[in-house]
Amino acid sequence: MAIASYAELIAYFALLLGLTPVLGIYLARVFLEQPVFLSRLVNPLERIIYRLSFIDPKEEMPWKKYAMSLVIFSLGGFISLFLLLIGQSLLPLNPQAFNNLSWALAFNTAISFVTNTNWQAYSGESTLSYFSQMVGLSVQNFLSAAAGMAVMLAFFRGLTRSKSKVIGNFWVDLVRSILYVLLPLSLILALLLVSQGVMQNWSPYITATTLEGDTQTIPMGPAASQIAIKQLGTNGGGYFGSNSAHTLENPTGLANFLQALAILLLPSALVYCFGLMTGARQHALLIYLLMLGLMLSSLTISWWSETLPNQSLGIIGSLEGKELRIGSNNSILWAIITTATSNGSVNAMLDSLSPLAGGLALVQILLGEVVFGGVGSGLYGMILFVMLTVFLAGLMVGRTPEYFGKKIEVIEIQMVLVGLILPSMVVLIGAGCSVVWPIALKSLNNSGPHGLTEMLYAWGSAANNNGSAFGGLNANTDYFNIGLGIAMLIGRFGVMIPVLAIAGSLASKASVPPSSATLATDTPVFFVLLLFVIIIIGALTFFPCLVLGPIVEHFLMLSGRQF
Repeated sequence: MAIASYAELIAYFALLLGLTPVLGIYLARVFLEQPVFLSRLVNPLERIIYRLSFIDPKEEMPWKKYAMSLVIFSLGGFISLFLLLIGQSLLPLNPQAFNNLSWALAFNTAISFVTNTNWQAYSGESTLSYFSQMVGLSVQNFLSAAAGMAVMLAFFRGLTRSKSKVIGNFWVDLVRSILYVLLPLSLILALLLVSQGVMQNWSPYITATTLEGDTQTIPMGPAASQIAIKQLGTNGGGYFGSNSAHTLENPTGLANFLQALAILLLPSALVYCFGLMTGARQHALLIYLLMLGLMLSSLTISWWSETLPNQSLGIIGSLEGKELRIGSNNSILWAIITTATSNGSVNAMLDSLSPLAGGLALVQILLGEVVFGGVGSGLYGMILFVMLTVFLAGLMVGRTPEYFGKKIEVIEIQMVLVGLILPSMVVLIGAGCSVVWPIALKSLNNSGPHGLTEMLYAWGSAANNNGSAFGGLNANTDYFNIGLGIAMLIGRFGVMIPVLAIAGSLASKASVPPSSATLATDTPVFFVLLLFVIIIIGALTFFPCLVLGPIVEHFLMLSGRQF
């Protein structure tokens, strides 16, 4: 690796680690409703929104009402976006006169953006109008990210409150997440991206003449505003079909650096915020170090794997599918951070990574998107693993397990298991059916272990709300549009609702003072226990599939065999 690549990598993580506590402190003050520098500007707008929406910001909700508000809100978003997409030809800001989407593609796309998955079975620049991109997709990028943060905040309150029947107000959490966090950060990032040449206009598409004398259509439109929130909100859906590999979406090395930083910024800062809001700073630090360690391990192995010789091609490493404008190492870094979070954007084709690098990107998704994960969702997903670890450790010593002074009993552990196992079941059932049903196999462009990896990746990406595609799979069919859409719904709400149930149950309990038998959750011993639980529950569930997919392909590559 060149010295410049090392320097850029060091600068990236140095800036990330430097901004994490700054933004984490700001987030904690916002969510604790303490004054921040934006308060005078935003407070009047916040009050107007509550008044127009008939929301009493002082009224808090039991967990069932909170969950019902979340479901109704998401259902409304789905219906609105679905109707917009199947009727976009009748709506304004459509200079290219794009037709309506088919009902199956609109169904998939609406679910995708409402669930913060942003799986795209289409190319945006050739399918969607400016109105659909802005009013449909960009709006849902804000709303779905804010919904994840709202559930996270409710979970925090469940951990810290004692003998309480309420866990907050969903509408207040949603509004504050958007007004104080997502909107200002997106505005700043969008302006920075525009300064780097990222497109932002409403002009019709341009027909240009190439040097060879041929004509080429250059797409236009409001890209920068959508790209900013897609990265900050861990959404990932690109304005263009080639996503952040497109020169108008990611034109310079600095634009690439800023977008890569934005992907991890909020998930990283929210862990710091968790420590401040709950008072468990050492415990939050342990979670942060575990997340960072898992991600850096994947990054290191992926970089090493990309330097191995490909005997079937007679070369060391492969530049095919890599983004050479900004360096192939940046492609690997992006692939790891976009799958460590549930972002799903790409600046190069994951299908072109070496088998181990592509396999590790897949593993990070299959862990349940808890290695930082999505905005809000990654952290409460990791806490489910923490609670399972505490429960298992309690069984070992014959003591009722406790977390934040609350006894973890039958209802909590049942909900933990639902939240952890349900997405895995969806992945295995969906991929298992797809590799034997001819209607699904027709969509594969690759055979052998690589084809299996593509199929497993598609279902893993959908069920864990990542949204990136491995490539080589034609997902724009009724089978995949409907099947993956259902997987996205289960992967999102099959975790969110159990998390809220846990929050409500814990909030109603009295805190138990710690004793000598209480398992400390901020020690190296707990770090190791948590790591092994994540590996055993998260990774080994899919070990047979991984062996038959990327691991077999790795050894085939080293032996020079093709398939």
